[in-house]
Amino acid sequence: MNHMNTDRELWRIAVGERPTTCIMRTCCSGAELQVCDGETIVLRELYPLKSDLYERARELEVEYRGKMHTASAG
Repeated sequence: MNHMNTDRELWRIAVGERPTTCIMRTCCSGAELQVCDGETIVLRELYPLKSDLYERARELEVEYRGKMHTASAG
């Protein structure tokens, strides 16, 4: 039986030197969503179902892309 964690990058927004990434970490107890600014974890949420995590990741991608667009336009 394999109990290792697996990571999957869901999206990446590369603006400047430090990209913002959204990662799903899975293990036997569920899934964890992480948003990282460079190497720093800025958001961590736990989900029992991957479908809920994917929905939240899509919401965050829209939010972060809007922030990045506003910052680059200003």
